[in-house]
Amino acid sequence: MPAKHLIIVAGPTAIGKTALSVALAKHYHCPVLSADSRQFFKEMTIGTAKPTEEEMQGVKHYFIDSHSITEEYNVGKFETEALALLEQLFQKHDKIILTGGSGLYIDAICKGFDELPEADAEIREQISTLYKNEGLPGLQNLLQKLDPDYYSSVDLQNPQRISRALEVCLAAGAPYSTLRKGKSNARNFKTIKIGLNTDREILYNRINARVDIMMEQGLLKEAENLLPYRHLNALQTVGYKELFDFFDKKTDLKTAVELIKQNTRRFAKRQLTWFRRDAEMKWFAPEQGNAIIAYIDSSVIPGEAEGSFE
Repeated sequence: MPAKHLIIVAGPTAIGKTALSVALAKHYHCPVLSADSRQFFKEMTIGTAKPTEEEMQGVKHYFIDSHSITEEYNVGKFETEALALLEQLFQKHDKIILTGGSGLYIDAICKGFDELPEADAEIREQISTLYKNEGLPGLQNLLQKLDPDYYSSVDLQNPQRISRALEVCLAAGAPYSTLRKGKSNARNFKTIKIGLNTDREILYNRINARVDIMMEQGLLKEAENLLPYRHLNALQTVGYKELFDFFDKKTDLKTAVELIKQNTRRFAKRQLTWFRRDAEMKWFAPEQGNAIIAYIDSSVIPGEAEGSFE
């Protein structure tokens, strides 16, 4: 029986992961699983750069519009659901594509995580009070002090993720990052990891252009419709929080849009920091489709790299 391979397509936002994933899926006649921690949610479309029907080109995608923002959903639940789905899909396919920019979610599928300590009520109250009194900067400063490694790669605009890391740091008396370096859980498939990157100026220009397109597509109205749900974790993310501040009259619209661009560029930098730590990641430019498919083929059958995009 041929070995089963999960082909990872990772990289920063706006780099071209969707286009490459669809091209690979069509070449290998297989589906795509999304590991984007915001594209799961039905109510968030424009601000998450969710692929359109046209962009998906008839390729079956999973974990897009699969959940509601009102559901409590996290990386642990995603790991359980995605692994169960992969077990079914691998009965029909030898290769499956997993793509996204959420490194934590990709790692969960590839290797899982160690059991992390649960914080007691006193620690949670301590962190909640810090957030209430000092806001996001208070959480960020404490994380930088307790775990500078995780601070350099986490989404610093996500208070829930920072709070969870702080809970673990304080409960374990050790940095969160050091507790996530145990043995990988066994998987019944092999992984081939493709990382996409390009010149920083090109990437940043693509990010800026994407934000402008989002605004033209109606991101402001989408954010306005989501105002009643702004307290939910799903909406603690770049592209929505800045517009919520605009609705609160804390800033003007032009400034809010510029902040979306700036915070997205910073997020892309942290994504790259995360993925570059993975020694198994093989890096390509987005336009190197034929080289990528040759690499995949050679990884599956060493010495027999062949095939190209039509």
